[in-house]
Amino acid sequence: MPETVLVSACLVGLCSRYDGQCRADSRILDFFTSRGLVPIPVCPEQYGGLSTPRPRTWFTLGDGRKVLDGCGDLLSDNGEKMNGAFIRGALETLKTAQMTGCKTALLKERSPSCGVHHVYLEERIVPGCGVTTALLREKGFKVFNEEELEKLIECLNK
Repeated sequence: MPETVLVSACLVGLCSRYDGQCRADSRILDFFTSRGLVPIPVCPEQYGGLSTPRPRTWFTLGDGRKVLDGCGDLLSDNGEKMNGAFIRGALETLKTAQMTGCKTALLKERSPSCGVHHVYLEERIVPGCGVTTALLREKGFKVFNEEELEKLIECLNK
Protein backbone atom coordinates (compact mmCIF):
# COMPACT_ATOMS: atom_id res chain seq x y z
CA MET A 1 0.00 0.00 0.00
CA PRO A 2 1.41 3.44 -0.92
CA GLU A 3 2.64 5.68 1.90
CA THR A 4 0.42 8.63 2.83
CA VAL A 5 1.86 12.02 3.77
CA LEU A 6 -0.12 14.91 5.20
CA VAL A 7 0.52 18.01 3.08
CA SER A 8 -0.57 21.65 3.30
CA ALA A 9 -3.33 21.99 0.71
CA CYS A 10 -1.84 25.24 -0.59
CA LEU A 11 1.39 23.45 -1.57
CA VAL A 12 -0.47 21.12 -3.94
CA GLY A 13 -2.46 23.91 -5.57
CA LEU A 14 -5.75 23.95 -3.69
CA CYS A 15 -7.07 27.49 -3.21
CA SER A 16 -6.72 27.51 0.55
CA ARG A 17 -4.21 30.32 1.13
CA TYR A 18 -5.38 33.20 3.32
CA ASP A 19 -5.54 35.44 0.22
CA GLY A 20 -7.54 32.88 -1.79
CA GLN A 21 -4.81 32.36 -4.37
CA CYS A 22 -3.87 28.99 -5.84
CA ARG A 23 -0.11 28.51 -5.94
CA ALA A 24 0.85 24.91 -6.53
CA ASP A 25 4.51 24.13 -5.90
CA SER A 26 5.54 21.97 -8.87
CA ARG A 27 8.46 20.53 -6.85
CA ILE A 28 5.96 19.18 -4.31
CA LEU A 29 3.65 17.73 -6.96
CA ASP A 30 6.60 16.09 -8.73
CA PHE A 31 7.92 14.79 -5.41
CA PHE A 32 4.69 12.91 -4.63
CA THR A 33 4.24 11.61 -8.17
CA SER A 34 7.82 10.42 -8.67
CA ARG A 35 7.85 8.49 -5.39
CA GLY A 36 4.36 7.00 -5.59
CA LEU A 37 3.34 8.76 -2.37
CA VAL A 38 -0.25 9.67 -1.62
CA PRO A 39 -0.64 13.30 -0.53
CA ILE A 40 -3.40 13.95 2.01
CA PRO A 41 -4.13 17.67 1.56
CA VAL A 42 -5.23 19.60 4.63
CA CYS A 43 -5.87 23.22 5.48
CA PRO A 44 -6.07 23.55 9.27
CA GLU A 45 -7.43 27.08 8.99
CA GLN A 46 -10.35 25.93 6.85
CA TYR A 47 -10.84 22.96 9.20
CA GLY A 48 -11.03 25.49 12.04
CA GLY A 49 -13.98 27.20 10.35
CA LEU A 50 -12.19 30.12 8.69
CA SER A 51 -13.17 31.26 5.21
CA THR A 52 -10.97 31.56 2.16
CA PRO A 53 -9.98 34.29 1.61
CA ARG A 54 -9.58 35.33 5.24
CA PRO A 55 -7.78 38.06 7.15
CA ARG A 56 -4.05 37.57 7.67
CA THR A 57 -3.23 36.20 11.10
CA TRP A 58 0.01 36.25 13.07
CA PHE A 59 1.26 35.56 16.55
CA THR A 60 1.32 38.47 18.96
CA LEU A 61 2.69 36.34 21.78
CA GLY A 62 4.61 33.05 21.51
CA ASP A 63 4.07 30.47 18.79
CA GLY A 64 1.95 27.36 18.22
CA ARG A 65 3.33 25.56 21.29
CA LYS A 66 2.45 28.53 23.46
CA VAL A 67 -1.07 28.75 21.99
CA LEU A 68 -1.66 25.08 22.80
CA ASP A 69 -0.33 25.68 26.33
CA GLY A 70 -2.76 28.59 26.76
CA CYS A 71 -0.12 31.31 26.99
CA GLY A 72 0.25 32.42 23.34
CA ASP A 73 -1.94 34.59 21.15
CA LEU A 74 -2.92 34.77 17.49
CA LEU A 75 -4.55 37.93 16.18
CA SER A 76 -6.06 38.62 12.76
CA ASP A 77 -5.30 41.86 11.00
CA ASN A 78 -8.84 43.00 11.83
CA GLY A 79 -8.08 42.61 15.55
CA GLU A 80 -9.90 39.34 16.27
CA LYS A 81 -8.30 36.77 18.59
CA MET A 82 -7.95 33.56 16.58
CA ASN A 83 -6.65 30.97 19.06
CA GLY A 84 -9.88 28.92 19.10
CA ALA A 85 -10.14 28.52 15.34
CA PHE A 86 -6.48 27.54 15.02
CA ILE A 87 -6.71 24.97 17.81
CA ARG A 88 -9.89 23.48 16.27
CA GLY A 89 -8.14 23.29 12.91
CA ALA A 90 -5.12 21.56 14.45
CA LEU A 91 -7.34 18.98 16.16
CA GLU A 92 -9.23 18.24 12.92
CA THR A 93 -5.95 17.94 11.03
CA LEU A 94 -4.72 15.45 13.62
CA LYS A 95 -7.92 13.39 13.13
CA THR A 96 -7.38 13.43 9.36
CA ALA A 97 -3.78 12.27 9.77
CA GLN A 98 -4.82 9.47 12.08
CA MET A 99 -7.69 8.31 9.83
CA THR A 100 -5.45 8.16 6.77
CA GLY A 101 -2.46 6.50 8.40
CA CYS A 102 -0.09 9.44 8.02
CA LYS A 103 2.97 9.51 10.22
CA THR A 104 4.72 12.37 8.44
CA ALA A 105 3.69 15.82 7.26
CA LEU A 106 4.96 18.33 4.71
CA LEU A 107 3.68 21.74 5.78
CA LYS A 108 3.96 25.37 4.64
CA GLU A 109 6.71 27.30 6.38
CA ARG A 110 5.85 30.55 8.21
CA SER A 111 2.11 29.80 8.35
CA PRO A 112 0.49 30.35 11.78
CA SER A 113 -0.94 26.84 11.46
CA CYS A 114 1.72 24.98 9.54
CA GLY A 115 5.01 26.80 10.14
CA VAL A 116 7.71 24.22 10.86
CA HIS A 117 10.72 26.31 11.92
CA HIS A 118 9.55 29.93 11.51
CA VAL A 119 6.35 31.94 11.97
CA TYR A 120 5.31 35.57 11.93
CA LEU A 121 5.37 37.39 15.24
CA GLU A 122 3.44 40.43 14.14
CA GLU A 123 5.31 41.51 10.97
CA ARG A 124 8.63 39.79 11.81
CA ILE A 125 9.69 36.25 10.88
CA VAL A 126 10.94 34.53 14.03
CA PRO A 127 11.90 30.98 15.08
CA GLY A 128 8.85 28.97 16.14
CA CYS A 129 6.17 26.64 14.84
CA GLY A 130 2.51 26.87 13.92
CA VAL A 131 -0.32 25.49 16.02
CA THR A 132 -0.91 22.40 13.87
CA THR A 133 2.80 21.61 13.66
CA ALA A 134 3.08 21.87 17.45
CA LEU A 135 0.17 19.45 17.97
CA LEU A 136 1.41 16.96 15.38
CA ARG A 137 4.89 16.94 16.91
CA GLU A 138 3.39 16.48 20.37
CA LYS A 139 1.63 13.38 19.03
CA GLY A 140 4.83 11.95 17.52
CA PHE A 141 4.55 13.01 13.89
CA LYS A 142 7.62 13.96 11.87
CA VAL A 143 6.98 17.36 10.29
CA PHE A 144 8.94 18.93 7.42
CA ASN A 145 8.59 22.12 5.36
CA GLU A 146 8.64 22.54 1.59
CA GLU A 147 12.41 23.11 1.59
CA GLU A 148 13.11 19.79 3.38
CA LEU A 149 12.15 17.23 0.74
CA GLU A 150 15.45 15.37 1.11
CA LYS A 151 14.94 15.07 4.88
CA LEU A 152 11.41 13.78 4.28
CA ILE A 153 12.78 11.14 1.87
CA GLU A 154 15.30 10.01 4.49
CA CYS A 155 12.54 9.75 7.09
CA LEU A 156 10.28 7.74 4.77
CA ASN A 157 13.12 5.37 3.88
CA LYS A 158 13.80 4.41 7.52
